[in-house]
Amino acid sequence: QVQLVESGGGLVLPGGSLRLSCAASGSIFNIDHMAWYRQAPGKQREYVAAISPAGTTNVADSVKGRFAISTDNAKNTVWLQMNSLKPEDAAVYYCKMLMYDPEDIPYDYWGQGTQVAVSS
Repeated sequence: QVQLVESGGGLVLPGGSLRLSCAASGSIFNIDHMAWYRQAPGKQREYVAAISPAGTTNVADSVKGRFAISTDNAKNTVWLQMNSLKPEDAAVYYCKMLMYDPEDIPYDYWGQGTQVAVSS
């Protein structure tokens, strides 16, 4: 079993910053990448950013220049640094991990989500 546990969400003023973290635990094998998604009320879940174990990152255009993703492979942890937050960034943020087991079968795991609110 694999678990992803997110933390760091909360209420922040527009223009403020938050740092989300996601720690993976359990029977972890070959991680392909870890990523962050978000879902606002009434909207579809959308991709935010992803990072490979080698450190290759990709960030959605909607948050580029404001959000940054980083990882500590030894701790199977990924962070999302969010700066210059806007009200439209408010959402539940989910961590996702894609890994391959020893038989090369892919598995997607999701965290339970952490709420980010941006409001004055």
